[in-house]
Amino acid sequence: MACTCVVGLQWGDEAKGKIVDLLTETHDIVVRYNGGANAGHTVVSAGKTYKLSLLPTGVLRPHVRSVIGNGVVVYPPRLLEEIEGLQKAGVAIGTNLSVSEHAHVIFPYHSEEERLSEKGSGSTIGTTGRGIGPCYQDKAGRVMGVRVGELLHPDHLRKRLQAIVSWKNRLLRGLFPEAQQFDAVKLAEEYLGYAERMRPYIADTTRLLQRAHKAGKSILFEGAQGSLLDIDHGTYPFVTSSSSSPAGIWTGTGLAARVLTRVIGVVKAYSTRVGAGPFPTELDDGPQGIGERIRKAGNEYGTVTGRPRRCGWFDAVAARYSAELAGADELTVMLLDVLTNLDSLQICTAYDYQGERLTDFPSDAFILEKCKPIYETLPGWKQELTSARRLADFPGQTRRYVDRLGQLLERPIKIISVGPDREQTIIC
Repeated sequence: MACTCVVGLQWGDEAKGKIVDLLTETHDIVVRYNGGANAGHTVVSAGKTYKLSLLPTGVLRPHVRSVIGNGVVVYPPRLLEEIEGLQKAGVAIGTNLSVSEHAHVIFPYHSEEERLSEKGSGSTIGTTGRGIGPCYQDKAGRVMGVRVGELLHPDHLRKRLQAIVSWKNRLLRGLFPEAQQFDAVKLAEEYLGYAERMRPYIADTTRLLQRAHKAGKSILFEGAQGSLLDIDHGTYPFVTSSSSSPAGIWTGTGLAARVLTRVIGVVKAYSTRVGAGPFPTELDDGPQGIGERIRKAGNEYGTVTGRPRRCGWFDAVAARYSAELAGADELTVMLLDVLTNLDSLQICTAYDYQGERLTDFPSDAFILEKCKPIYETLPGWKQELTSARRLADFPGQTRRYVDRLGQLLERPIKIISVGPDREQTIIC
């Protein structure tokens, strides 16, 4: 029996989807435990590219049960759109998908709240504008949160939305005169329609997972975003609204954290970040600079939003912190091939903070934004890596770079990816 977690150790977008897809072959259940449709995974299989946002990567394999846990926030139209899109592409989705009845529901007023908050708060986080943060706020506030299971009870839902929408309209209009107003009756009927289409998937996933674990089933936990965006341990306030480290498994699924037997920490061979927030190793060096070269070579644009990602050198200080936070047993290095044809490579091994050398990561954003990277320089390589299938196929400079990452993060590197296809994976 294996209970494995695949978790990003940077600011998300580490290409975790490919690793989850590979590992589903040896697991019975794949679980998404946090986040919403603001996160995305891209998986390439047999020449086909699949872009997922809410659905766990396991849905691409019909014999694997996929679970959206209670820690996720669900926007029903997006969920149904994603299911139908995959079905049209020939992916069988039916009883192999379960959605927690206790996952919280995103409504249009959440997106409006987020849009206006980003516009008028004076502090831009750089969200995707999909209402994820306000939905989690309502969940924590306990008064206006609506759970998926409530959508199956029409009279109850109508009554709840009457009270919630009345309050939301007054609140939004009071803060922003131009705010959109919502009709509780129309929203209820719209979401009751979604509920009927979602009904076959809605389940008590906590009990489902607990029973599966007792029965000896192997479970794969799929984290969204990255550990540096964790609401408690990331670069607050430039973080997501959920626990994106393995800490989110217990609260986001109902399975105790001690069920984990393996934690795989995933990093890119460089660093990226989307949205606002401090990024010490960012290469903001213009259209002809290395940062733009990495962006183009790595196709660094958001799976969900299409936004260009900020690119920079590998930050070993940040990644070592998140590897420890996640309790990573091993590392996976993704997109190593993107660094081909660079004359030299730099790895951040420490920070200069107002004249003081820091080797420990300061997760407070107001301190991190004043940190300057201290680099170690390694030679680059010119040989293409995309056809490599074993470590012996790497040039010496590539091996040296990979080995150094493992040394700095103090963990063994077990998997290296040199391209998007499943076959372009080296097991060390």
